[in-house]
Amino acid sequence: MSVGQAQGEQAAPHVPVLLDEVIAALAPEPGAVIVDATFGAGGYARRLLDAGASVHAFDRDPDAIAAARQWPETQGNPPRLILHPRRFSEMVASLAEAGVSRVDGVVMDIGVSSMQLDQAQRGFAFSSEGPLDMRMAQDGESAADFLNTAPEAAIADVLFHYGEERQSRRVARAIVAARPLETTGQLAQVVRKALGYRPHSNKGSVPKDPATRSFQAVRIHVNAELDELRSALGAAEQLLRPGGHLAVVSFHSLEDRIVKQFLRDASGAVANASRHLPQGAPAAAPVFAQVARAVRPSEAELQRNPRARSATLRAAVRTSAPARERRAA
Repeated sequence: MSVGQAQGEQAAPHVPVLLDEVIAALAPEPGAVIVDATFGAGGYARRLLDAGASVHAFDRDPDAIAAARQWPETQGNPPRLILHPRRFSEMVASLAEAGVSRVDGVVMDIGVSSMQLDQAQRGFAFSSEGPLDMRMAQDGESAADFLNTAPEAAIADVLFHYGEERQSRRVARAIVAARPLETTGQLAQVVRKALGYRPHSNKGSVPKDPATRSFQAVRIHVNAELDELRSALGAAEQLLRPGGHLAVVSFHSLEDRIVKQFLRDASGAVANASRHLPQGAPAAAPVFAQVARAVRPSEAELQRNPRARSATLRAAVRTSAPARERRAA
């Protein structure tokens, strides 16, 4: 389960979000080949395997892949659970190496996983002290590297665009003044002080911790999450066979906006009215159809799993039209 902004809550066991709804959208049948683009703890994959499907599981987190290697379905000839320790934007190339060019379904569960969030040493959450890391793949530039070396203006841009932080310049100025930052607690305190956060200023009301927005922004930047999502949606379009199912669960407005716009464009729901097109130029055939209305967790699910509160599922079915030309993210 990806949990988006739900950082301030206590550690909870892994609970796949909108599980029944996702499986219904994928409609797995025995023998189907389905991509779980964000394996995590394998909540969706477990149900897909139980339905008789074979699953190609992607995850850039080596911890998730190491845990998945213990699953009995990774054994056998051929195995029914095939692991790909790569970014989900690399689906096309990785599956081609495995001899797969078309699949029956793709599911994506976007954002940070509950397992990553609940491990203080991974540095994703401000609810527990840990190193300022936030790297899903555990390599490359860390959150500390970025915040301790980037120009103030670059930090402000990240906070504004990826965290929707309206006072991004003030927070960035405070971060630069507090360098070097080494822990999640230090960053959270700097952000709270810069924004004048007083958790108990109103009786009976605890305002949302403003560090949430900054942590989300830095995490998205460090992991290039939105570019990865755009590339992965294009990859799914290329891989899905006619009649194949796409299901995407997002956890905040930035992600959901990208998915919603992708499906609008891909289904032809937005007319191409560009004045640069020749008059009477035919519209491109839609590559997705049966775009479902957004699905959100029921009250019963929210009672079982409060971390699901911001989840949104969008699903569609691939048509027989050729995939559109893929553009670099």
